[in-house]
Amino acid sequence: MIKFRSSESTVYLRWAATMSTTFFAFLAVFCLPDCAFAQGSVSTPVAGAKEVQEESLINIIFSGGPLGIGIMVVLIALSIIAVYLIFDQWLTLRRKDLIPAALNENVKQLLSQGKLKDADSLCRSQPSPMSYVLASGIAEIEYGWPAVEKSIEDALAEQAARMYRKLEYLSVIGNLAPMLGLLGTVAGMIVAFREVALSQGTAGAGQLASGIYSALVTTVAGLLIAIPALGAFAVFRNRIDEIISEMATSAQSVFAPIRRRLPGSASGTRASVVPPPRIQ
Repeated sequence: MIKFRSSESTVYLRWAATMSTTFFAFLAVFCLPDCAFAQGSVSTPVAGAKEVQEESLINIIFSGGPLGIGIMVVLIALSIIAVYLIFDQWLTLRRKDLIPAALNENVKQLLSQGKLKDADSLCRSQPSPMSYVLASGIAEIEYGWPAVEKSIEDALAEQAARMYRKLEYLSVIGNLAPMLGLLGTVAGMIVAFREVALSQGTAGAGQLASGIYSALVTTVAGLLIAIPALGAFAVFRNRIDEIISEMATSAQSVFAPIRRRLPGSASGTRASVVPPPRIQ
């Protein structure tokens, strides 16, 4: 059986590129606001600098207490995984790599000439999902067209499952991130109202609002992760459906020259059917 896996060097290059991009994006989002606040607070008094520092983005994000910080760490990890999966799928689901342009025509010509071994060798020399489907069909030619058709269907289903395997994680992240954000928000609201209850109503509106906006940060973070993750999942899912459909059409076209010559084909069985007698 032919196995199609990227080389280790390609995987490492993709991982390094993705991690470096995520790292610099993280620095740009979380560190640049602090740098801007720090530059603006050079000429201000110490009290003003402290007040600006308290309003910085990094402090707002991690202002939800131990539970909120833990949830934010998990959400940041999910965002890194989502970025990696999006880049990986974008580099993997390319039609020219999955369905080589010249492969179908070359295999079709060899099959029409009866060179089954050459066609099988050509498929094995150019590893791709399309060549795997064609090689599976070629291996069943001696058993007739129904066996070839069943083998092609099974190979297409296997390749579709292989493509969907990583993509499903984007859907999991897209559904899990908002739930984690909501968990952080509910926990933060409980803590905020508990402080009001312990103070016997002496807590001011400002103190209550501070606890509430800190609790809402995790929900915002979860939605910011879920929206692009689910959007990318829908785009890549449609791309996989298009690729699988094109592979099925291409496979039928490649085996068309020998389909009529194989036992069990529609053209072969149609001639052997005796028509019913006419009613006089």
